[in-house]
Order: sequence, then C-alpha cells, then structure tokens
Amino acid sequence: MAAAGAPGPGGVPAVPVASGHSIPVLGLGTSHQGGYSHAAVVHALQKCGIRHIDTAKRYGCESLLQRAIRESGVKREDLWITTKLWHSDYGYESTKKACLESCERLGVEYLGLCKSIGVSNFLISHLEQLKEDCVITPHVNQGLLHTSFPSMIASLHKLMVTLHTEYRICHVQSIPAGFTSKVEYHPFQRPQELVDYCRSRDIVFEGYCPLAKGEALSHPTVIQLARKYSRTPAQICIRWSIQNGIVTIPKSTKAERIEENCKVFDFTIAEDDVEILNGMHDGRHVSWDPSFIV
Repeated sequence: MAAAGAPGPGGVPAVPVASGHSIPVLGLGTSHQGGYSHAAVVHALQKCGIRHIDTAKRYGCESLLQRAIRESGVKREDLWITTKLWHSDYGYESTKKACLESCERLGVEYLGLCKSIGVSNFLISHLEQLKEDCVITPHVNQGLLHTSFPSMIASLHKLMVTLHTEYRICHVQSIPAGFTSKVEYHPFQRPQELVDYCRSRDIVFEGYCPLAKGEALSHPTVIQLARKYSRTPAQICIRWSIQNGIVTIPKSTKAERIEENCKVFDFTIAEDDVEILNGMHDGRHVSWDPSFIV
C-alpha cells in the first residue's frame, strides 16, 4: 500500500488508488446492533474532519447516513462512502439491483459503473480464488486489479456463493477498479502475511476493530505507551495502525470518543515502540475468523 499522501478534504491524509481517487486513512465505522448515532456522525463530519464513512446494507443505517451527510453540509464529492452487500445479493442482476438500492438509500448520485471495488474479510486463499475467477488485466504501471464492472460482478458472484461474507462496493464513477480489502486489525491480530500479499498487488488494506473491541485499551503495554506519549490508549492503537500503513476504521457512537480517535496526526510513535506493539500479536480474533471459510 502506498504511503499516505497530502491531507485531503477534512485534513485527514489519504491513500491513492488506481481509480484516481484517494481513501482517507482514517474512517468512521457504523454497524448494526446499536452501532449508529446520528448526532455522532454529524459531529464527526462537521467537527472532526472525517471524510470516510464505512457502512453496509446489513447494518440498516444507509438511509440514516443520507440524512446525517445532508445535515452536516459536507459536499458529496469530498466523501469516500463505502457500503457492502450481503451474500444473498450474489448474481449479476441481483447485485446491480442491490447496488442501486444502496445508492438510493445513501443519496449517492453515482448510479453508473463502480470505480473502486473491494472485499471484506478475504484472506490470501480467498483472494487467490477470486483472482482465478476474474478476468484481470494489470493497470498500466500500477499493477492494480483492473476489470469492467460486469466481469467483476460475474466473478464475485461465484465466490459469494461459497463465502458467507461481505464485499464492498465503493461508490464512485467510471470503469477502472482499484481493489481494497477490509480485515480485522489490532495489536492482537496483525495478519502481516496478508498485509504483505495485498501490498505486493497494490490492494489497499483496511483494518477494522483497531481497539480490539476495547480489549487492547487495558493492556499494560498500551497503557505504558499512552503515558509515555501523553495520549490515550485508543490513540496509541489507532496511530500504530496508521503508521503500519493500514487504512483504519474505528467505530464509536459517542462524539467525544470520535474526537479523541481523530487526534492522531500530531504525534508519531517511535519505531522501537511500533515494534513492541507489533510483538503483541497473538492471533486472537475479537470479531470473527474468516479462515474457517474455504
């Protein structure tokens, strides 16, 4: 993955993809089961510089996000909005229909071809299977996966029958596709082999659960480093993830927590301390383990 470039809209550094757009390295996650707060999303957009929102059809908050974005006053063209379809939407016609319905709920004007398509919770074996099923042409001088929307969807639908997992459609215009992959990433779960695989193929790696659902915040090492840098444990985990080159997507429904999570661009963790945090990896999952999907 390319290093973060100059700050984009909102002031958050961004990572370029082959589509010509850039993904902010810090996003705001949403989810089902109480994972959405209208006031918190508006605050994140208006006060915290958030320009990257991650959601999914299954979360049931796409329509709510449309209202929050409208209320925030942030221009649509300044936002990177990601939504994900569920495996029940597989198949070319069903996928097109589901995409357009998500666009309508989100209030997104771009109802043509998708420019940046990615997957969620795909491991190396899943990505290799996807590569075998796709008609893939390397994007000139960049090596990014490049295909038309119909051929990508046709290949994805076969894989979605097998994998009861999510995949993401990032709603932007035109045909070239820049791939992203979203996987659990935190000090206890640092899948470096998968990160290296993605980087070698110019797949942007996105990490969710950067705080390990709170488990990392009470770890003595994280607390010690938080004291050393005069930061909170959450800021240490998020900054560590970003310094490791991961597009990081923490989730919160509290405005004050979102504000805290965003204050991570005015300090740097020393390389020795990054390695200490890297060494905390023990393979545990706090979300779910996609390695059981074959």
